[in-house]
Amino acid sequence: MKLANQLQGIAPSATLGITSYANEMRASGIDIVDLAAGEPDFESPYQAKHDAIQAIEEGFTKYTNTSGIIPLKATIAEKLIYENNLKYVNDEIIVSCGAKHSLFNLMQVLLNPGDEVLIPSPYWLTYPDQVRLHGGVPVFIPTNEQTGFKMTATQLTQFITPRTKALIINSPSNPTGAVYDQTTLEAIADFAITHDLLVISDEIYEHFLYDGRTHCSIASLGPKIKARTIVINGISKTFAMTGWRIGYAAGPKPIISAMVTIQSQSTSNPSSIAQKAAIGALREGRDFYTRMVKEFSERRAMGHAQLTAIPRVSCLEPEGAFYLFPNISELIGTRLANKSMTSASQIATYLLHEAHVAIVPGNPFGSPSHLRVSYATSREKVKGGLERVHLALQKLQTVAS
Repeated sequence: MKLANQLQGIAPSATLGITSYANEMRASGIDIVDLAAGEPDFESPYQAKHDAIQAIEEGFTKYTNTSGIIPLKATIAEKLIYENNLKYVNDEIIVSCGAKHSLFNLMQVLLNPGDEVLIPSPYWLTYPDQVRLHGGVPVFIPTNEQTGFKMTATQLTQFITPRTKALIINSPSNPTGAVYDQTTLEAIADFAITHDLLVISDEIYEHFLYDGRTHCSIASLGPKIKARTIVINGISKTFAMTGWRIGYAAGPKPIISAMVTIQSQSTSNPSSIAQKAAIGALREGRDFYTRMVKEFSERRAMGHAQLTAIPRVSCLEPEGAFYLFPNISELIGTRLANKSMTSASQIATYLLHEAHVAIVPGNPFGSPSHLRVSYATSREKVKGGLERVHLALQKLQTVAS
């Protein structure tokens, strides 16, 4: 059977794949520490669970409007006003089955074959494959520790072509934890306006900020940039509701309307019950996520200290999100017995089988010299898992060629 040509070069999600394999090993009796999943270990908010149960008991289990129920869109609009200084009306908002689904809908309505999308690298691994699935061409903007893993407007001039259609910004960033300040975003906004680019602003980690940093949405920097920006967000990370599958997009009405049309022919509405739960979560707001971010800040400091204590490993302290992104380039080329570690993927596989710690290699994020370590799990697991990693990597060092 011949499958669609668009599948060529598209890989399954590496994060989901590693987590699934780790779960299989755990089911077989192996003690696996999972530092791969980008999934907060907190319980979903009480109000969200209460409202979901109430929705079931009241029979709110039928189809809803494709783009989401009006009370949820109104609650999202309120959130965007008070937290992001952004004003949108209901028909400028669509609720989808997670932020990833919102992005997928957006790529479908924006991209024609050959359209180029600028993506800072390292990147969330889904961005380039979603672009490719819709006929687009991902164009990577390199960043590194020296630049704080952030692109600049000046740098973008090297990559703009007549085919460039859009630019993706993910702040705070998965996997690097980079956070863009307002001054940098203002320059990028001017660049986008000058070159008639659309901006896709993925703000799913907006509240996971450390050391007094604040979140700035590029869409809030004036009417001209707002008119060409689509804000992507959701409840999965901020409210520890990954399985509820509620994300949303806000942007210009013609783009949102097109996304509604696409969604009407794919999933139709998101879960009616989960939409009710999302209202409860958003109304609970800061009281919930402030406690979670405080705990994550402690885990970040602990994990960063442990990683930087490992010989030949360096790690920039993340400014946001909940990932550490250690540089293991000095370990590439080391050996264990007769096996050479030629990439982050091989080292991640080694750590899974030798240390029984699940970590995502940097390869699918565009960086074969890094690992992505999630600290969205308990302090005990972060501490114990990284102790195992330290011991396993020391074995590589003792037989390095």
